[in-house]
Amino acid sequence: MPVTEVEPAARTTPAALTPRLRLVLVLLLAAQFMLAVDFSILNVALPVIGEGLGFPLGHLQWIATSFALCAAGFTLLFGRIADLFGRRRLFLGGLAVLGVASLAGGLAQTPEVLIAARVLQGLATAAVTPAGLSLLTTSFPEGPLRERALGLNGALMSAGFTTGAILGGLLTDLLSWRWAFFVNVPVALAVLVVAPTVIKESRREDHPKLDVPGAVTVTLGLLAVVLGLTRAGEKGWGSPDALLPLTAGLALLLAFHAVERRAPAPLVPLGVLNKRSVAWGNVAGLIAFLTETSLVFLLTLYLQEVLGFSPLAAGLSFGVLGIGTVIGGSTAPKVIGRLGTRRTLITGGLLQTVSTASLLGLGDTRSWLWLLLLATFTGGIGNMLVIVAFMVTATSGLADHEQGLATGLATMTQQIGITMGTPIMSAVATAAMTGTGTAAVLGGLKTAITVNAAIVLLGTLTSAVFLRGSRPGTR
Repeated sequence: MPVTEVEPAARTTPAALTPRLRLVLVLLLAAQFMLAVDFSILNVALPVIGEGLGFPLGHLQWIATSFALCAAGFTLLFGRIADLFGRRRLFLGGLAVLGVASLAGGLAQTPEVLIAARVLQGLATAAVTPAGLSLLTTSFPEGPLRERALGLNGALMSAGFTTGAILGGLLTDLLSWRWAFFVNVPVALAVLVVAPTVIKESRREDHPKLDVPGAVTVTLGLLAVVLGLTRAGEKGWGSPDALLPLTAGLALLLAFHAVERRAPAPLVPLGVLNKRSVAWGNVAGLIAFLTETSLVFLLTLYLQEVLGFSPLAAGLSFGVLGIGTVIGGSTAPKVIGRLGTRRTLITGGLLQTVSTASLLGLGDTRSWLWLLLLATFTGGIGNMLVIVAFMVTATSGLADHEQGLATGLATMTQQIGITMGTPIMSAVATAAMTGTGTAAVLGGLKTAITVNAAIVLLGTLTSAVFLRGSRPGTR
């Protein structure tokens, strides 16, 4: 049966931004920025939340883990559901759940209610992120308009992580940790009120059956992998708490691949995964998110453990990183237009590699702060060039009815990269810390920074080699 779209925006969208499209862009970007803030806004507040609600110290990490598990584990499933049953419907439904969950989290009086709210926030993020991105890619045609929209989206998402850390510290210090939840409510309400009148629905009309075996195996597999990664960061990579879920997750993902080869209407058509632009574009995105978010973790340790900064002062120090990401995201479409996506991936990757490697010059006094600020600024520009080019690469050359799948894959890549980075770099830094004191901490951090820069360089090389001639315009 042929696939048709409800109001196929890619065929009717004008070449320039109209007032309606500007409003669509603002609404979608506001939602994506809010979701990015949610990833980091509670990090600074975790100890205060633990004291206020009586969380046992050993269970405190579940405030973050419960969110990450659902946000990463269900994103591919929801991305495909958006394709089949309506992207706007899922986007609005997810925002409604996010608003209710945020209100419940802010009012929580027990650990159980707070964890339940975080689970719902994670599920809402898994629904809203791919649905919002697919609405973005189907509202704007391939070319400069889509590249500009994705550039702004990438810049705001990256800036959202930094803003979340700063905002979480300010709200906790000035008001209460509960406002880290409440701040979502008015944003969600505003988008829910305006979006139905300006965002058009987009979905398949034939309503094929959902691939249930594929959905079950990939969701359980991703949940197990993310759980294993988070446990590895807490217990060590050789711990049974990490190895068992990681092994189970890999087995389930292999089973998912086997299921998809035989499914009449697969959740993830293997033909999409076999596209080099999709496969290697997502590899580049995975490395970009893994390295930059984990570098922030390493530099937070440097600022607090080596230089003696307070958590809030450390968060504010990353403001220059936020500025760099905004500049990178806003200029990326122009760079892509001049160089093509492949060369932009290479250029951004090399800039991020050099910036990260320069941090090996950091010392144990505050006189080295200038180097950290300069390197994070330029590294943020390079990282954002890679992220925007990855999003353009991984979502181009596909039909509208595959955009939810493509953005679901891209979102999953983002979530897994964010989740993987900190446990990996934490394990590397800890293993390299010989002895005690500031010198040992600095030595361990420099080893992890070296590994981080090497991974960025590896990602750049894969883009240079495997995306060569993958499609016209990737140059």
